[in-house]
Amino acid sequence: MSAMSNTSNLMHPSIHPDERAAREQLAACYRIFAMLGWTEMIYNHITVRLPDSVTGGEKQFLINPFGLHYSEVTASNLVKIDLQGKVLDGSRYPVNPAGFTVHAAIHDGLPEAHCVMHTHTTAGVAVACLQGGLQQTNFYTAQLHGMVAYHDFEGITIHADEGPRLLKSIGNRQAVILRNHGLLAWGQTLPQTFAVLWTLQRACEIQMATLSMGAPIPVSEAIAERCTRDALQFNPNHGAGQDVFDALVRQVERIDASYKQ
Repeated sequence: MSAMSNTSNLMHPSIHPDERAAREQLAACYRIFAMLGWTEMIYNHITVRLPDSVTGGEKQFLINPFGLHYSEVTASNLVKIDLQGKVLDGSRYPVNPAGFTVHAAIHDGLPEAHCVMHTHTTAGVAVACLQGGLQQTNFYTAQLHGMVAYHDFEGITIHADEGPRLLKSIGNRQAVILRNHGLLAWGQTLPQTFAVLWTLQRACEIQMATLSMGAPIPVSEAIAERCTRDALQFNPNHGAGQDVFDALVRQVERIDASYKQ
């Protein structure tokens, strides 16, 4: 019996409503990634920190069950873990340690990192492998002025000692290019994190297309700085991506609303 049809996966009725909401939102996000093609077989992760109303102040997180495609993730089969990746909810699914090492460092080291997203899209990895990285040459890079951090490649991310170096590389920048590896974003909310990652992803896609045709036209520092200041999509006072995320959730629901299970 598949994970999607296993009725034992339905959420227990006594689950805290804030945890239920977090599970449904995160499961919807996994389905959005699948819909957008931001998947890497059964790999990569989106994680959220559960609110104190659920955990009593302890640091607990939700992560995808290792072995399932993003299109199979549901609210009930998400796995609750601690900072060490230990399963807390008796889930029958394992957790990928290589996946949570980076997320744990960011969740623990950056108090505002409620959500962390990581992808290996073709455009993202391509730019991460480029000597010059992301160039300030298009509409989307212009909205990320001063927001992009770089972290040098140290191999497969299973070693916890990389955490402090990663945090030093990131500083307070929410859009991260892991050199030779892929893209990462973190934010105060899941929709805000999605907005940051979507903009970074689009910037990479446009750059890849532009460089395939010739030399790009640079955007000046002054214009890019102004564009980032004028772009309100990341700002909590202006929704921070909530409207866009809600629209994509509605699209997912028209396709398959089983993520709520």
